[in-house]
This record gives sequence, structure tokens and C-alpha cells, in this order.
Amino acid sequence: MLRPFVAYLRVYEPLLALGDPPDDRLREAVAAAKLRRAAIGEREQAVWLKSQAAAPARLLPAELADGRPAPSLLTDVLVLDPAEVPAGHPGAGPFVCPLELRARAAAALVTFLGDTTPALKNAVLDAGGVSADRARSRTKAAMADLTTAAAHTLTTTWTVPLPWFVLVDPDERKLVLGSGQDDPVRELSWRMSMSDALTRAAEAGELIEAAFGDSGPGRVLSQTRQWLESFDPDSVVELDYGGLVQLFADAILESDTTAEEVHDILEALRTGNVEELAELFSELREFWGDLAARERSN
Repeated sequence: MLRPFVAYLRVYEPLLALGDPPDDRLREAVAAAKLRRAAIGEREQAVWLKSQAAAPARLLPAELADGRPAPSLLTDVLVLDPAEVPAGHPGAGPFVCPLELRARAAAALVTFLGDTTPALKNAVLDAGGVSADRARSRTKAAMADLTTAAAHTLTTTWTVPLPWFVLVDPDERKLVLGSGQDDPVRELSWRMSMSDALTRAAEAGELIEAAFGDSGPGRVLSQTRQWLESFDPDSVVELDYGGLVQLFADAILESDTTAEEVHDILEALRTGNVEELAELFSELREFWGDLAARERSN
């Protein structure tokens, strides 16, 4: 079974940052650490399908019929293995990334209802059997699930935003090919301390804003930096290709140099090397353009 073609930017906070003391159910879930990174997409799909198959259907996934959060709010968590914490990280684990599926779905619904056309918005609300005011009330309640000012996970489908690569050290890539493209252990990811991620974001932000202004990649990087600042400074940040690893053959995944090229672009901005800048952008456009074509065909 294919995983959803979703990539992730995650923050794992120290357990004590999620409550002092943390809820006993959360402690038990962290100790059990049953949820695996490769199964995240399937878990999210299953929870959403369950919400739609329920009678009556739920407005949001991972919630009960009366609108309260399901018990999975505290038990759906990813726990970072100590071996995967960046070397020299000063914080004490365990490091935890709550799935927060109901709150993330609520945020997406708010964006959708605010941006879509009135006709489509009304069709969605009618299908869900709720008024606009009721939807706003339910989404506001769901956002209260969050223990911080933001959800611990950002996602994109079919691609990885290039500004995200600014946060990583290209040499610290973790690549596991497994037995083939559909192997659940297949992974391409980076992990870094929050302090390193914020430092890289700040330095790159100055270069990008000077060259391109505060639009496009500059805006994405600025928003990402603001999001990171919502969390405990001793957190760990993870960039994970997620289900996108299924779209690349072994040789292509092994030779993927996107992170290196993004950092080369930053160096070209520092030195004013316009020719190298254009060449690097062209290479990245070609590499990720193949995935964009697959999205259109699907």
C-alpha cells in the first residue's frame, strides 16, 4: 500500500514542554512509542476515513460526536529515538511530536473557507450539515487542542519547499533505501537542533530578502522561522521526505543534491555570482518539475 505523497517539517519538543507535569496518558504513549514515522500518512488517512464513515459524519477528524477531541489527541505522538537526536544537543529527552490531527485539519478548514468561492464553501458546509458560524465555532475549539501557538507539523504534497532546505546541514542527511521504493523503512530526512535551524533561517533570510524582497521564498522562510519560534528552544527539528521517497528510484534518491544546491544558492547570493545562481535554479526546477508533472497527471 502506497503512503500518501506528503513531506513533513516537524518539531519534537522535550516532553516537559508539553505539560508540567505531562498528562499520564501522554507519558504512557511516549513510553510505548507505538507510532512509527513511516505509518504517519496511513494513520492520518485512517482517522479521517473513520470520521467520515461515522454516523453522523464528523466535521473534523479525531473528534467525538459532541465535538470534543478523541482520546488520540494525547496518544497519537511520534517519539524521537535518542540515536536520532543531533550530536551535541544540549536538551534532555524524550523528544515528542504530537500529531494534532484535529487542530491541523481545523486550521486547513479555516483557510479553505476563507479562500474558496462562496458557492464551493456553501456546498462543503451543506454536505457537512453545519452553518458557517457553527464551523467557525468548532474549528476554534479544535485549535485549543494545541499546547503551543502552532501545530508541531507542517506538510506539503508532491514536493518540498526549497526554503525548508535552508534549515538543514546537507552533510547530515539520513538515507535508508530499504528493499525498494515501496519499503516502509525507506527514508530521506535531516534532523537538527532548534538553535541551528533558527540561526540558518536568520542568516539565509537576510540574503534572500536583500536579493528578492519579502515575497516568494523570502516570505516562506520568514513564515517558517516564525513557526519555529513558537516552540521550546531545546527542541529538535526534522525535515522528512515522507511518502515522496516512493516516487524516486534508488539511484535518483541517492544522487539527490537539493540540500547542497540550496546552500550553494545562498553562497552565490553572498558572492554575487549571478551565473551560478541561474544554473542552480535551473537544475532544481528540472529535478522537482518532474514531481509537479506527476501531481498534474493525478
